[in-house]
Amino acid sequence: MNPAWMVPKDLAPGDQKSLERDWSGFEMHVVRDGSDAWFRPAYDALWNEFGASGEVELEDVILRRLERGDRWQADGYRLCYRLCVLHHAGKWAVIHDETAMVADSLPGAMVHISHQLVAPEWRRTGLAGWMRALPVDHGRRFLAACGRCPSEPMLLIAEMEHPNPADPATLARLAASEKAGFKMIDPATVHYHQPDFLGAADGAPLPLSLVIRNVGREEEASLPESMVRQIIDGIYAMFGTDFPGKSIAAARAASLMVATPSGEVRLLPPISRPAEFPNA
Repeated sequence: MNPAWMVPKDLAPGDQKSLERDWSGFEMHVVRDGSDAWFRPAYDALWNEFGASGEVELEDVILRRLERGDRWQADGYRLCYRLCVLHHAGKWAVIHDETAMVADSLPGAMVHISHQLVAPEWRRTGLAGWMRALPVDHGRRFLAACGRCPSEPMLLIAEMEHPNPADPATLARLAASEKAGFKMIDPATVHYHQPDFLGAADGAPLPLSLVIRNVGREEEASLPESMVRQIIDGIYAMFGTDFPGKSIAAARAASLMVATPSGEVRLLPPISRPAEFPNA
């Protein structure tokens, strides 16, 4: 018997093996604020994993996002941040945070997956597949909270490092996303940069790739340029409320998008063609 939050229809096409196991005994906890008993172990685990590379926000940023709840608005978007801890027998199994975004003037929802950290003993068990599906339900619920139809189109978005043969951990994360059916927005067309999370005076934007799941349309091989711009605008609207304007401006200036003759941007398997990516 599986917990109620595990919705089989939300699994990505390549994550169907997650149905093969009995997940009873796992509990999902949504952290509400900094006084929550799970906040400290969750944030410390994220910092220990991603802090050195500058890929996790400082603690005060996360606390502000938790405080805003679903009252967060920026640049025509309504946003809702969520920090989740999946635990078993008193220990965390997965730490996951995400932000649902709904634009006032655009159809559908986007859910930005910030981090997904699986404890070593639960890797390659199918548990990560359920966590990749979790944002779909969050997006539906937030659409409804915004007075919109929960069946509107939905995109899941993650910022991930470019493939690098010298970094097995990154390759493993990309391979898992590829196997699940997520695709990378062609980095030869979209040169995306994340703003500096640590706020250093000379902090440079971080070059990353954008990996997406177009829910229910996973087989499509491209996105319209206008949709890619919407994704980037939504991400920067989210970051813009927590980081200095100069950091956002620097990231935008570094994030170039090359126009294509067709007006479409290719979606590629994240690691199957490494020659196309920087640092490969």
